[in-house]
Amino acid sequence: MPTERFQFTGQGGHQLAAALDTPDGPVQAYALFAHCFTCGKDVLAAKRIATALAAKGIAVLRFDFTGLGSSEGEFANSTFTSNVADLVRAADHLRETRGTPAILIGHSLGGAAILAAAERIPDAKAVVTIAAPADPAHVTHLFGDRIEDIRKHGTVQVQLAGRPFHIKREFLDDIAEHGLMAHVAKLHKALLIMQSPTDDTVGIDNATKIFVAAKHPKSFVSLSGADHLLSGKRDAAYVADVIAAWAERYIEPAAAQPAAAASEAPRKVVVRETRNSKFQQTVTTGPHQMLADEPVAAGGQDSGPGPYDFVLAGLGACTSMTMRMYADRKSLPLDRVTVTLKHSKVHAEDCAECETREGMLDQIDRVISIEGALDTDQRKRLMEIADKCPVHRTLTSEVRIVTKAAD
Repeated sequence: MPTERFQFTGQGGHQLAAALDTPDGPVQAYALFAHCFTCGKDVLAAKRIATALAAKGIAVLRFDFTGLGSSEGEFANSTFTSNVADLVRAADHLRETRGTPAILIGHSLGGAAILAAAERIPDAKAVVTIAAPADPAHVTHLFGDRIEDIRKHGTVQVQLAGRPFHIKREFLDDIAEHGLMAHVAKLHKALLIMQSPTDDTVGIDNATKIFVAAKHPKSFVSLSGADHLLSGKRDAAYVADVIAAWAERYIEPAAAQPAAAASEAPRKVVVRETRNSKFQQTVTTGPHQMLADEPVAAGGQDSGPGPYDFVLAGLGACTSMTMRMYADRKSLPLDRVTVTLKHSKVHAEDCAECETREGMLDQIDRVISIEGALDTDQRKRLMEIADKCPVHRTLTSEVRIVTKAAD
């Protein structure tokens, strides 16, 4: 499944690294995934579940919490409250750039964070917890022998899953203040609780407490034989299967836009500011949506291709498609076309064949690699065809752009 990687601004102003796993076809729904304590968006369970859900038409946004993975900030300065706030910001970003986050999924402490954040994501219809503790303070058992040192010294380095992390007194104070069951009692969303009876990290009694506190509709599914991190590939696939089937009852499928018929006018392209950063835009055409941005050096976040990148992509795609159409029509043994492009500004006086003689000119360098058992004449003809692609003709002809204000 395609995965788009980008950044968005977290509650503390840090850039948080995110990945959006999308279906090959139309998106049926959008989901937000929260990973386990000290894990990350690329932990096996998160990646496998997200990929499996994408294969079923559900796009999944997963991201690294502050100070973890590729996200900015210091883990020691994060708290359960800040994680909840970042989940809300992630949901806002998903809503503004893609679509409504209909499903909220949390694994381990991420499940507790999802339960706490759910009331602040009103458009979500379904909530899923996987091996979630009934109390965020449950995670302190991972470093229980150091709690007194943390309270005494303010911050202490502990070993978690073989890696060093700094835990502060503020983290302990923060998780002690969260009454998670109060959030569960007023969830007002469909809830699916998934837990393994053999989980030796978060016991099955946690699932019982969450289930009893929740109001209907609520469901429980046993992950018999699975460990806490869902390290078995079949376990992650099973979780995704159950989530997709269960959520279908509670969510409104995203409306799929019908493909345009050959006789219809070209589809419109709509570009809209996200306001998540200085330059970030959503680019929508039919059922397809992408991000556009500027590089960091130009004041952007590099969360998507820049304007000229899209121009080059259009020329490159059109070039390759045109060559493919010609090769298929002529039954040429063309295996693959690769087009590499670069845009630059050059002095007009350095271009002998250009009509303009002063100032600067736009120049596009296009390098075409042709793979296949083709003879010299066939390769020459394909290179000639490359210059006949419609986008090439548009860029090298007079273009009239009509601009008017929206009604």
